[in-house]
Amino acid sequence: MTFSKQTMPQDVQPSSPGVQSSPPTVSFKTVGCRLNQAETDKIASQFTDAGYIIVDAETECDVAVINSCTITHGAERDSARWARRLRRKGAATVVLAGCAVVHNGKTLKEQTGADIIANQSDKFRLLELLPEINPAVNHSSFIVHRSPHTRALVKAQDGCSFRCSYCIVPDTRGRPYSRPLKDVLDDIKRFADRGFKEVVITGANIGCYHDGSSNLIQLLEKTEAVNGIERIRISSIESTTAEREVIDFMAASSKLCHFLHLPLQSGDDETLKRMRRHYTSAEYRKVAEYAVERIPDLGLGTDIIVGFPGETDVAFKNSLNLVEDIPFSNLHVFSYSRRSGTPAAEMPQQLDPAIKKERSAQLISLGKSKRESFAESFVGREVSVLIEKITEDGTACGWTGQYLPARINMAEAEVNTVIRYIPKCNDGDILR
Repeated sequence: MTFSKQTMPQDVQPSSPGVQSSPPTVSFKTVGCRLNQAETDKIASQFTDAGYIIVDAETECDVAVINSCTITHGAERDSARWARRLRRKGAATVVLAGCAVVHNGKTLKEQTGADIIANQSDKFRLLELLPEINPAVNHSSFIVHRSPHTRALVKAQDGCSFRCSYCIVPDTRGRPYSRPLKDVLDDIKRFADRGFKEVVITGANIGCYHDGSSNLIQLLEKTEAVNGIERIRISSIESTTAEREVIDFMAASSKLCHFLHLPLQSGDDETLKRMRRHYTSAEYRKVAEYAVERIPDLGLGTDIIVGFPGETDVAFKNSLNLVEDIPFSNLHVFSYSRRSGTPAAEMPQQLDPAIKKERSAQLISLGKSKRESFAESFVGREVSVLIEKITEDGTACGWTGQYLPARINMAEAEVNTVIRYIPKCNDGDILR
């Protein structure tokens, strides 16, 4: 990846003279959601402020931090695999932190041999928990750290009390709480001062953001007024929270990107009841239709779980039909993963993995087809793109406001700039 020295956001200022020649090194691996990534970025800034140099994952280093996920069995398994892998790659101290630790920390420590197991609160005080790897570090010095992202992730909210029958998040992240509006805005302003053009506002259940008289819409309004921020995104928002208000704001906003991720999980009403979702398939359809009517060029993403306990052929067909009807541009398909401690784990009629695999393949194929059609609809239409990298052959790569990856042959394009252009073909200009 090639970065423009003039435009790439920097986390800190160059170090002062006299800094030791070999400061300690740290690497980070994030498994899971954007909220996890936002938290990893915060932890990384603590390490750079303390004098550490961030190196790539799988590089020999003093400390390797894995911010884990446990939303599915596969995510937890991947978190453990990364802990073992980074140890083999030469990490002197391995830290396994986050959701998987809360859910299954003792077992994971035994399985991985991680030196430190850190829960949700402890992962923000790792510098206190770490052994004295290099006591000679001058913690008052600063090392240059160039962010690996051109989009700044800001955590505004955490926790959830919805208690969907399959979900472990309320146990791993606790009850919902919102950060003070001023603190969130201060973070956004700091990112803007460091040169970021796009900010992603994230949370475990972002539609429930509430600080006093301020809700998510007030947060978006104030974010839009921050100088230097040209594009705003929000992470996944649950139906029945603030989705219609967000749609209306998005339709009128000059900065909020035209992409909405609205989890569906199932298109079958009986399955939705067993999942303890708070809407019917018809109610979800109305929200999606309202969104596309208000914002015709909207990129619409969703999550679908296949193979939920008791999901019949008819129930799956209902999901398939609803996905076919709604103009989704981005489909995340998950096979149901049994998580201990959730009501769904004890439900009868647990499905065979082969059935889950076959149903997943059908939905993935449908999602790919819908994404291709959506991408093709932008050929010949102007789009905005945040440039994230320049390849060796000079191609500028980035993402449109509708969350489509784009490749642009434009000599004047620079990393971390938002440009407007008209795709001429789908094969090269917008990737599928």
